[in-house]
Amino acid sequence: MSYFILRKGLRAIITMWLVVTFAFVVLRLSGDPVELLLGDAPDPATLDYYRARYGFDRPIWEQYLSYFVNVLHGDLGISIKDERDAVEAVSQALPRTLQLGLASLALSLAIGIPLGMVAAVYRNRAADRFAMSFAVFGFSMPNFFLAILLILLFSLQLRWLPSSGAGTWAHMVMPTIALGTAGAGSIARFTRSSMLEVLSKPYMRTASAKGVPALRRFSWHALPNAAIPIVTIIGFRLGDLVAGAIVIESVFAWPGVGRLLVSSVSSRDLAIVQAILLMVAFTMVAANFLVDLLYGWIDPRMRTGGSGQDKA
Repeated sequence: MSYFILRKGLRAIITMWLVVTFAFVVLRLSGDPVELLLGDAPDPATLDYYRARYGFDRPIWEQYLSYFVNVLHGDLGISIKDERDAVEAVSQALPRTLQLGLASLALSLAIGIPLGMVAAVYRNRAADRFAMSFAVFGFSMPNFFLAILLILLFSLQLRWLPSSGAGTWAHMVMPTIALGTAGAGSIARFTRSSMLEVLSKPYMRTASAKGVPALRRFSWHALPNAAIPIVTIIGFRLGDLVAGAIVIESVFAWPGVGRLLVSSVSSRDLAIVQAILLMVAFTMVAANFLVDLLYGWIDPRMRTGGSGQDKA
């Protein structure tokens, strides 16, 4: 088990190093942020001053080494727009994003898992067709387009919900639905396919023949054995809490990390953009690492790369 954790941890560290390097290189190739900060035809002396102030006058390899060492110490730089610490700026916006992301994830689980189970139990019947129609709608509909439709209906026509901002539960309803619908559709599909495979196993037929109640068969026997594919998609959704909210936060003017990223990209605020990219990458890597650990706990064969028969 310790080797399993070490191997997965090493892979996570290498992934984060690649992300740090990629973020640095790509953002530097996009141009000089100081020129955008100072506007058209800036004074050369002023350009040189601000380049030296933020370290853009040094060779690129020296900038990378300094950036990498600072990242290891938790220093992600300061904003060139308002000179705020990048970590502090992102931390102030993060709670709103997590609030929205966790609410949408809870909605996805509350709808997706029961819907997938119902579709598997009533395979090829009306309930199955309804559930899969909803699933296809969920992961096919772009969330920004669904968000616009929700605003048109509930804000402009019915005037039930506010169209933008944050602060009350009413502000969360439409962003949560727009984000959670796609997740619910994906989870329903994975749950259905995984449950169908488990329901065809001999031990499920044996439990049915012994008179085990249907609810107990599905919840205590089928669902745990169908958990690995479901855990996989939940892990992806968990890792996507921050990145997945970027567009929706812009549509609903939600004051979170996604909206901060959009404004920082437009102003070429490298420190803020880098901090958000690293946070998103860390979230994805941590979620995948957690999923790998859950794999090893759910199915011990995962810790050794397969069953004994597989190795024979």
